[in-house]
Amino acid sequence: MTRRRRSLVINGLLVVVLLGAGVAGYLVFFGSSGSAQPTAARTTAAANRDVSEVVTASGTVQSSFSAAASFGASGTVTEVNVQVGDVVTKGQQLARLDPTQAQLQVDIAQGNLNAALDKGTATTALLTAYRQAQLALQQAKDTLASTTLTAPGDGTITSVTGAVGQKVSSGNTSSTAAGTTTTAPSGFVVVTDLKNLVVHANVSESDVSKLKGDQAATVTVNAMQSQPVQAKVTQVDLTPTTANNVVQYGVTLTLTEPPAGLRPGQSASVEITVAGATNVLAVPAAAVQTVGGASSVAVLENGAETRKAVEIGVRGDQYVEIKSGLSAGEEVVLPQVTTSTNQNRTGQQQGGQFPGTGGQRNGGGFTGTGR
Repeated sequence: MTRRRRSLVINGLLVVVLLGAGVAGYLVFFGSSGSAQPTAARTTAAANRDVSEVVTASGTVQSSFSAAASFGASGTVTEVNVQVGDVVTKGQQLARLDPTQAQLQVDIAQGNLNAALDKGTATTALLTAYRQAQLALQQAKDTLASTTLTAPGDGTITSVTGAVGQKVSSGNTSSTAAGTTTTAPSGFVVVTDLKNLVVHANVSESDVSKLKGDQAATVTVNAMQSQPVQAKVTQVDLTPTTANNVVQYGVTLTLTEPPAGLRPGQSASVEITVAGATNVLAVPAAAVQTVGGASSVAVLENGAETRKAVEIGVRGDQYVEIKSGLSAGEEVVLPQVTTSTNQNRTGQQQGGQFPGTGGQRNGGGFTGTGR
């Protein structure tokens, strides 16, 4: 064999070896990257169980009653009879203004009325003067009464903004009821009912038609996640609120047994049970396929898959009620789950995995043990 021919043969063998090594390396490091290998069909038996459909929403704990009380007259504060944390009843005195000027106006109005009465009411003019004097006296008495601030309802004092010696002008008492979305009332004194707390939540426009009064619900206050509270729907708003093109409807829920320490303003998650069925034939929700209003499931018979049309009832997040088309014990085929044979040999983060764990990050922790 000539030297030139020998060189060509050797070079050809080197090319083959290099190609083989390259293919092997690719298969080792990248051949299974991102590829999903189907597993065997997963099945579960159709069985009887309880099924419930829930509507979820986020909400806020609110007082069923909160009112801001302000003086109905102008003057200087001479008394403040309460402080934050005091429990008061409706009509109880909270604070008082100097009544001197108001009392003087009452005395003047009373004198004018007496003078009008002495003149009699024989003519229209005298009758008119008498009635005007009566009106003036009543207005003066109302102003005098307004120098005493009283509680607009039962509750706890949650705010006191005034102090003795402060000059105030007349203002109206305002209040907010459960379910309102306005800001908290403000005034000289704010009275809030801390015993009868409710939760106000917002549901999507697609779910509001499922809601009605007295439906059972579970409320989980974010600050007390270990103490879920039973509740019921008491009001569903007739008009929506729209923000960023998202339409939502307000719903108010009363709490059955509020836990100790619950406070207005705390955030909560809500699950309202809108439909339920007890001890009915059901399959996992993932196994039901609905197209154009027609539902079906795949079943395994004699090792082969076949699809059956079914009539469904209550559709929950986890299970769906099967009214007809399926019998208890039939093996229902679940959606295929794929597994990846890729191992992150380079130690780089890929597809939500982290070096050294082979697992996915979930809620601040990791799942999986790595390999």
